[in-house]
Amino acid sequence: MPLVNVMVNGKAYTLGCGEGEEAHLRQLASAVDAKVREALNMVGTQASDTKLLLTAALLLADEHHEALEKLGSSAETAGTLEGERDRLRQEADAAESGAASALEAAAARVEAIAARLG
Repeated sequence: MPLVNVMVNGKAYTLGCGEGEEAHLRQLASAVDAKVREALNMVGTQASDTKLLLTAALLLADEHHEALEKLGSSAETAGTLEGERDRLRQEADAAESGAASALEAAAARVEAIAARLG
């Protein structure tokens, strides 16, 4: 198991991770560090590490919740658009069929007129 050194709020931590996940763990730690710094501005420098990390976790959880809501909304919109696409496809097929029938009828009339003239 690889060990990765990360910094959060100026403190070094050594964490284990799966093989090949080192870079991802560093990215996650960087995101947590950024949230801890944001939380530090909210709760002040006198806050305990526990309160600071809790505030950072709540900020991350809030972002996660908003992302899930957007994803759900996007999925709902995609479903609506797929339904609309299917409806329009059916309308286009019906219009194409109607146009083909009208063209066939017109061709038959032209042939009938040509037969009477010829």
